[in-house]
Amino acid sequence: MVKHRNILLVYLFSIITLGIYAIYWMVSTKDDINSLGAKIPTAWLIIIPIANIYWIYKYCEGFAQNVKKDNNTLLWFIVSILVGIVMPAIVQSELNKIA
Repeated sequence: MVKHRNILLVYLFSIITLGIYAIYWMVSTKDDINSLGAKIPTAWLIIIPIANIYWIYKYCEGFAQNVKKDNNTLLWFIVSILVGIVMPAIVQSELNKIA
């Protein structure tokens, strides 16, 4: 089941906790996206150098295929890497539409 979250609070809590909430949010949304049929691997890969890039790609793949349904994995991966600060707003906005 996809949970509705306030986008502004995601950013506020991420700033207050110095990024720890951002990691928690990514894990939570990974579970939401996986509940829609994606196959994003364990979030432990986030803390492993190089493996975290693979994890972000798989996260973007799950988002593109199961949430946006546009199959533009590479586009979302590039946006995530180059302008990562906007990704939580985009992802949460789309998940809120489903919730």
